[in-house]
Amino acid sequence: MPPFLACEDTGNPTGALPLVLVHGHPFDQSMWAPQLAAFSAGRRVIAPDLRGYGASPVPDGTDAVTPLSVFADDIAALLDDLGVERCVLGGLSMGGQIVMECCARFPDRIAGLVLADTSPTAETDAGREARNAMADRLLREGMGGYADEVLYKMVAPYADPEVAAHVHRMMTATDPRGAAAALRGRALRPDYRDLLTRLPVPALVVVGTDDEFTPVPDAEAMHAALPSSTLEVIEGAAHLPNLERPRAFNAALERFLATLDA
Repeated sequence: MPPFLACEDTGNPTGALPLVLVHGHPFDQSMWAPQLAAFSAGRRVIAPDLRGYGASPVPDGTDAVTPLSVFADDIAALLDDLGVERCVLGGLSMGGQIVMECCARFPDRIAGLVLADTSPTAETDAGREARNAMADRLLREGMGGYADEVLYKMVAPYADPEVAAHVHRMMTATDPRGAAAALRGRALRPDYRDLLTRLPVPALVVVGTDDEFTPVPDAEAMHAALPSSTLEVIEGAAHLPNLERPRAFNAALERFLATLDA
């Protein structure tokens, strides 16, 4: 039986630790295209489409809720299906929060983690209200208006036009039902800050200098909380430094992976 999640599974399955990359909202696995290309020569790299995104199944109905725990269980099932016992697990934005939930649920399978442009805090009351309202709006209006509004917060206004176009395509291609279910689920997320202080594995924290959604102080706080972490601030990027500045992002990730492989 094929995995429940659609995914890109490439690279050398007998090499170093597999690298599993979890995309953010409202994107798909193609968000990780520069990393799939850069790291598949030396290791197995896996990038799934999350439930409700890309080519993976979409929740039924307009009132579905996909909490982070469900996303994490999907990742665990994918690892089982692909025969991955232990990996380096990375995520950006919502993907980073899913990675934190994975650390809470199956820490023994994670040899190292990458937390990019994300936040460990629980949602605020105002944030919950805003996410639920946005879920209703996406179901009512579709993804186009939202994509237009947030594009130049996802990437910096000075981003390469081809990168901005890729990001816009991912957002508009997302099924509103999947996006709405995820928004409702993220509105219910727990606080992971205490969890971070208890994670013994090495971590890489990455953030773009111009990220408005999860600014540099958020990354600095995660770095301070984690017992063993490296902080990389990517110049000239907003919320998606892996796409906006792939060379700098990949160099930071390469250095991190080299320490784990050693």
